[in-house]
Amino acid sequence: MRRGEKGFTMVELLVAMVIMVTISGAAGAATFQTLKGTARGTGYMSAVRQVENAGHWISRDAMMAETVQTDSLAWPNFIVINWAERDYVNDDIYHSATYYFQDFSNDKGKLMRRHWSSAGANETVMVAENIYYRADHPNETKAIYSSPKLTVKLTAIVDNKKETKEYKIMRRPNF
Repeated sequence: MRRGEKGFTMVELLVAMVIMVTISGAAGAATFQTLKGTARGTGYMSAVRQVENAGHWISRDAMMAETVQTDSLAWPNFIVINWAERDYVNDDIYHSATYYFQDFSNDKGKLMRRHWSSAGANETVMVAENIYYRADHPNETKAIYSSPKLTVKLTAIVDNKKETKEYKIMRRPNF
């Protein structure tokens, strides 16, 4: 710009615009990659959370188990766990937790827990969603009990992201 003149020259404006477009493009690309990565990670993390939640509930019940049944269960039942709260003053309280599938389609469903006790409990909760189960796929969701160990393999699929974890749960010793 020459002395005494006001404003910018056309070259100065073009240079400034090129710099702004370059910075904006880089920022847009970074934002797009971040959002795309977050969406990919969300499906995987959801699958991890579902498997871990189911593993927590089953482990909690299985550690107290007096009996565990995994074989010869009618569909949609998956595992049946029974235990007793010993009370040497009053009557013992007997519990039963049945894990079963609900809303099952395309080899996936909700894993539910129905808990009953002789003290009057009768409740059902959803333990996990998107649990993949096919009887002819032994490397996916399955449960095998060989006293005193329950081995449970759980697979969840969310947005085509798959997570499988195996839990080996030992019963607490009965005193």
